[in-house]
Amino acid sequence: MDMMATVVKPMHPEGRPFVAVFAAVTVVLFLVSAPLGWLGVGLTVWCYYFFRDPPRSVPLRDGLVVSPADGVVSLIEPAVPPAELGLPPIALTRVSVFMNVFDCHVNRSPVPGRVVRRAYRPGRFLNASLDKASEDNERMSYLIEMDDGRRLAVVQIAGLVARRIVSFADEGRVLDVGERFGLIRFGSRVDVYLPEGVEPLVAPGQTTVAGETVLADLLSAEPRRRARRD
Repeated sequence: MDMMATVVKPMHPEGRPFVAVFAAVTVVLFLVSAPLGWLGVGLTVWCYYFFRDPPRSVPLRDGLVVSPADGVVSLIEPAVPPAELGLPPIALTRVSVFMNVFDCHVNRSPVPGRVVRRAYRPGRFLNASLDKASEDNERMSYLIEMDDGRRLAVVQIAGLVARRIVSFADEGRVLDVGERFGLIRFGSRVDVYLPEGVEPLVAPGQTTVAGETVLADLLSAEPRRRARRD
């Protein structure tokens, strides 16, 4: 394995202006004080890694729903999808993945399909790990229709520090499973609303990797998984 590729990850272009600002401030800090300058170096490196966009090995078997985000499964519960998506007011199983400021924040499509609806709703900036963040926080919602006609909702939610949701997927765009569809700046959460009758294959507290961790299997009748915290 290439050691440099293990340590140095590619950065998403969205991060370039931020890294440039951090680097410029660092130069000024060095002119004021060397310790402050080295603090700036640390923050610049953190900013670079925040916007990292490493390649992922995406499983390609039909029916798999992969995680849209790096982070931790914070909630699994029944919930009605955002009203702006125009879905029936029926509770579906919602899997919430919370991203802290050290996670990779590039989001990937959980399934292959066409974006039939995208809707933005402004809101508050509560801690994204809280249940009420799904209702109150700023969000960008997507409705993805798969080849079999089933639909899956995925929602980017801004967090306590996040101040902008960036979307790469307009309505009508066809996404591959694991394809990048957006990112959220500086701490946030992504919710996935599974189709009716589909059980999650992850448990609260589990760490996920965007594009790799399998959240559910549309073709499986396996019951909801349980987990033990050691």
